[in-house]
Amino acid sequence: MKDIYRVIKRPLFTEKGSSLKESENKILVEVSMDANKIEIKEAAESIFKVKVEKVATIKVFGKWKRHGKSLGKRSDRKKALITIKQCEKLDFIEGV
Repeated sequence: MKDIYRVIKRPLFTEKGSSLKESENKILVEVSMDANKIEIKEAAESIFKVKVEKVATIKVFGKWKRHGKSLGKRSDRKKALITIKQCEKLDFIEGV
């Protein structure tokens, strides 16, 4: 098994992610490109101390960007949408 902190890189704080968290009890995190759903579920349960119901993954491919004459590409990344059971609650920035 991989290190759980290498599977889940960081939580994503976006407007859509916060509305999903409030309405459907889902959290949005950035994960490693080679992580699968089982590893993501185990890592989320051990890091956040919640019961995970379902995991959905999304691959986001990097865009090509121009900086003057040169052309560069942003890196690819993978996101996971983790559904937490209804009885569980998770607050990232509670008390800040």
